[in-house]
Amino acid sequence: MLPVTLLTGVDETSRNAVATTLLTSSAVLVEYDVSGLAGGSVIRIARSSAGVIDEEVIRMGHPCVSCAMRGSLVSLLLSIAATGKYEAVIVSVPGAGDTQALAEEIARDGSDELRVDAVLTVLDTETVVTDLTGEDLIHDRGIPTAAEDGRAIAEVVARQLEYANAVILSNPDETVAALARAINPQALVRTDPAGLLGVRLHDPGTAETWVEPGTITAPLQDGGRVRTLVWQSTRPFHPERLYDALEDLVAGTARGKGTVWLASRPDLRLGWDSFGTNISLGVLGRWLADLPADRWSEVGRTHQARSALEWHPEHGDRASYLSITGIDLDIWELERRLDGCVLRADESVSQLTDPFAPYLEGSAAA
Repeated sequence: MLPVTLLTGVDETSRNAVATTLLTSSAVLVEYDVSGLAGGSVIRIARSSAGVIDEEVIRMGHPCVSCAMRGSLVSLLLSIAATGKYEAVIVSVPGAGDTQALAEEIARDGSDELRVDAVLTVLDTETVVTDLTGEDLIHDRGIPTAAEDGRAIAEVVARQLEYANAVILSNPDETVAALARAINPQALVRTDPAGLLGVRLHDPGTAETWVEPGTITAPLQDGGRVRTLVWQSTRPFHPERLYDALEDLVAGTARGKGTVWLASRPDLRLGWDSFGTNISLGVLGRWLADLPADRWSEVGRTHQARSALEWHPEHGDRASYLSITGIDLDIWELERRLDGCVLRADESVSQLTDPFAPYLEGSAAA
């Protein structure tokens, strides 16, 4: 079985430096030249330490980095495995690529010939704090991607970081290291990639639970500048107060996530995702309390486990719980603001105005 290491990171220079360090005489490096993406073509190059062993121009009707990789990468990896010449493959995933989708595709279609050993992400210590706490979009950084890709750069970096088994810093930086550990407590954090090739770190099932929508991160506080507030409430949010407070709640933060119970939409379990100053509330589905037991498997395992421990005799699994991470974050003030957004006991649900309605309209729990 051929071990595959997926290497990602939005900074191409840092990612290329790590890829070159990882490449040994018994390995193959697969890279993508995405400079022609807007014109509908990507060049895929596979090389060993001795030189190029395969090169192909991939043409697409839709200029998307992940589309260029899906459907063709596995066949290339299988052909490399069939030669029997190499002990490992490193795939350098372009900045806009979806590493999770690629890992899952390799696990699904790689038969018994391929195995994802590790997912590594590279952080440029000069830019990552600004990337994770700002509001710039991926296009603002000039990273090749589809024209309709409206993701914030903070989301791209955070998603890569959360799915990684190991994080490689371009330079030593205690604050960046602490921020990486806070966002992904399971990941190894290194400044040198030496020794990571050929080490089996990735487990598909475990990785899926790490990034399950609606879950929270509860890292150990290290006493430094990076802080995480873990907050929960067994009363729903007041929709107007929450809506009005959103901008203040994400100011100065890097990553926030969790599950939201909104008083005006008690039928919908909502997910909180904030990346820097960008925030969205999306529908995750129905609450377990509203589902027959034979449909509980439709809900994520992490939410099921949490609900089993914290089931409320009246509300069931209805609750809000969030984790919000930032640098120099005033967690006491943030907690106070969140507490102030909760529906009070003397407030009537029937009289609420819901500013979220236009965004959730048409979303129904099946």
